Amino acid sequence: MMSMFCYQCQETAMNKGCTIRGVCGKTPETAKLQDLLIHTAKTVSAYINLLDGKTILDNEMHCWIINALFITITNANFDDSAIIDEIETGEMYREALEIKISELSINIPEKYSKFIDCTCEMQTEETLLEYAGKVGVLRTPNEDIRSLKETILYGLKGLAAYVEHAKNLGKENFEIYSFVEKTLANIDDDSLTLNELVTMVLDVGKYGVLAMELLDSANTSAYGNPEITKVNLGVRSNPGILISGHDLKDLETLLEQTKNSGVDVYTHSEMLPGNSYPFFKKYENLVGNYGGSWWHQTKEFISFNGPILFTSNCLVPPRGTIAGYLNRVYTTNSAGMSGCKHISPDDSGNKDFSEIINQAKTCNPPIEIEKGEIYGGFAHNQVLNLVDNIVEAVKSGAIKKFYVMAGCDARMQDRKYYTDFALALPKDTVILTAGCAKYRYNKLNLGDIDGIPRVLDAGQCNDSYSLAVIALKLKEAFGLDDVNNLPIVFNIAWYEQKAVLVLLSLLHLGFKNIHIGPTLPAFLTPNVLKVLIDNFQLGTISTVDKDIENF
Repeated sequence: MMSMFCYQCQETAMNKGCTIRGVCGKTPETAKLQDLLIHTAKTVSAYINLLDGKTILDNEMHCWIINALFITITNANFDDSAIIDEIETGEMYREALEIKISELSINIPEKYSKFIDCTCEMQTEETLLEYAGKVGVLRTPNEDIRSLKETILYGLKGLAAYVEHAKNLGKENFEIYSFVEKTLANIDDDSLTLNELVTMVLDVGKYGVLAMELLDSANTSAYGNPEITKVNLGVRSNPGILISGHDLKDLETLLEQTKNSGVDVYTHSEMLPGNSYPFFKKYENLVGNYGGSWWHQTKEFISFNGPILFTSNCLVPPRGTIAGYLNRVYTTNSAGMSGCKHISPDDSGNKDFSEIINQAKTCNPPIEIEKGEIYGGFAHNQVLNLVDNIVEAVKSGAIKKFYVMAGCDARMQDRKYYTDFALALPKDTVILTAGCAKYRYNKLNLGDIDGIPRVLDAGQCNDSYSLAVIALKLKEAFGLDDVNNLPIVFNIAWYEQKAVLVLLSLLHLGFKNIHIGPTLPAFLTPNVLKVLIDNFQLGTISTVDKDIENF
């Protein structure tokens, strides 16, 4: 069997690396093709870097690089043919850029020569896989150098996800494009020192903040500021479509096309926060949220009965008899899986979801798996409207501490820690959350403090930016000179590369004493981890009782 090496997610085998098959479900072939796609993006970025300021470049090249990074995020794309298509597109761009470089008589520096040496001709999948073996994670023999390079790359992957969602709503920042391309172009420069790579890691956090600000602006300018909302968990008697992932533009398109069709729409997993935007509340067929976090999907998709649309990552390849629902799964944007229909935009950028809607009309209504409601909509604008109440509650002693429990969920048993932790917290504490980590405790009956719910859900993983904004505003409200003097504890669960980007962004903003779990990233060597501990007091978790006592 063809070998692979991948350790970009928290569930990587034995917390060392997947070498036979990805825990996420990707095959060695898929892993190698993703490595080659990243290499191709580095090549195109190097040539763009050489041409910077010397010619006008097609904006689609910038967008292709962002999408290439997004495709390789954990649980985004398992479709080898789609990945090969992206590699071929990248090679087309590379060839066009190479011609332009030659026309302008630009010398290619030695640090970029490895891109030329490892450039592959588009022949067969076997040829691609052969070349891919030269450009994978283990291309760098020095452990610490490799650790820093991969941390940079994984942060860029997370950044790319947010940038692509913003672009889908018409918001772009060419400074971010330039940073991504310069970083990809130079990441494999053998002359870079450890200190220079550490600086690059922190720069990813700086631009991560810009990317999250960009997406926050895109979402709120299009759909309004999220507001406190009770989200329905039950079902109705109409056939339904389940929409998962993170892209709010696709939610808008689907709701508009299903309007008055007799087909209901339900959000799933990271799309839950869509229910809290004022814009979407005008659609009577937006019923609420169905199910829990992403890893429950292989059971929940069976009981849902209708079609499912994936707008981004968090896709799980089903195995065995449950794979029978694949004919109801559709993908778009960066998502992809063999056996599923992919919906691409037309030449005008519009998407046609009629095939999904027509299939939904032939399906039975969803089977109800729970009842009730949950709160959402506590993004920064909404919470800042409550800041006076919150400050008063802190000053009176009603609220003693805030626990930021944002991040990711996953299927391993050690994630139960976060449910137990939330249940064990004193009743004078408030949980600030964002991302699918919330599903470990957002349906618990934790009550409220003077009318303030004890779980304040800011939204998707990118809305962790909201939690930083809230903390910085509270620092101002309390007249503090350091955000780390607030009664806030960070106990964050991570899983994939967007969480890496969020962590680096928080470090850039000056937050320290952040605890991450359930395990530390396998790609952090002891020496690199020491840098993070010494400079930012990064920590991990132990047991619920010990951690609550220490915090």
